[in-house]
Amino acid sequence: MTRYQAVREDLKFFLDQHYAHKNNPLELTEDKPDPLLVLKNYQNHEFFEEIALICALFSYGNAKQILLLLKRLDFSLLTSCVGAIEKADFPFYRFQTSNDIRVFFIAIHKLIQTTRIRELIFKGYRRHQNVIEGIHLAMGHLYEILEPIAKTRGLDFLIGTIKPNPKGSSPLKRWNMYLRWLSRKDALDFGVWEGVIDTSKLILPLDTHTFHTCHKLKLLQRKTYDLYAAILATQALKKFDPIDPIKYDFALYRLGQEKTLQTAI
Repeated sequence: MTRYQAVREDLKFFLDQHYAHKNNPLELTEDKPDPLLVLKNYQNHEFFEEIALICALFSYGNAKQILLLLKRLDFSLLTSCVGAIEKADFPFYRFQTSNDIRVFFIAIHKLIQTTRIRELIFKGYRRHQNVIEGIHLAMGHLYEILEPIAKTRGLDFLIGTIKPNPKGSSPLKRWNMYLRWLSRKDALDFGVWEGVIDTSKLILPLDTHTFHTCHKLKLLQRKTYDLYAAILATQALKKFDPIDPIKYDFALYRLGQEKTLQTAI
């Protein structure tokens, strides 16, 4: 065995070990906050997939603050009418005003009346077995719904920007995390789309924690934090599990978030 092969085997053992350790519902607690802690309460809701999207898109910033926000959102409004949503009280969150969040709920409600988020993502994905095409189609549809209602910086940030070139594009972390939640099945991810979107086609939901962790583990050399970096990191992880490379995401995220990488290796 060459030195390269030995290092690779050691890294695979490390990644598999941490995946096994973190793939545990006990990793989702008030002391270890994650949006999945809120989302799991809605697994039997008829609009679970849309609730999951809302939870994913608001998953930026401090994990505890994300959890506080998600707990304050009244997802039952999705089964009501636009008038009820317009009259409801909404919190604000970082870049989104309370009205931004109200308008976003209205957009999701309108989407549900005509299609479902899964239909949009599946349609885009099936063109070339490409999850980014599915994400872009869903993003575009949301912007079409919002166009006659409202256009704000807060909503633009929440949904993201559609760019065909992955170099310089947003890593689409929250959208890719959403696809991880719904396409994979283990102790944390729900797998409601299992078998529709091939797990080998998923892209690492690259946030600043996983970006730095991937650099420290030499899984990534690219210095620019963009979608292309997420694709490269995914390709590196495929060397350790070509069928389900994104299974390592939560463990990589926790290693960066908890700042335990140096003691773990």
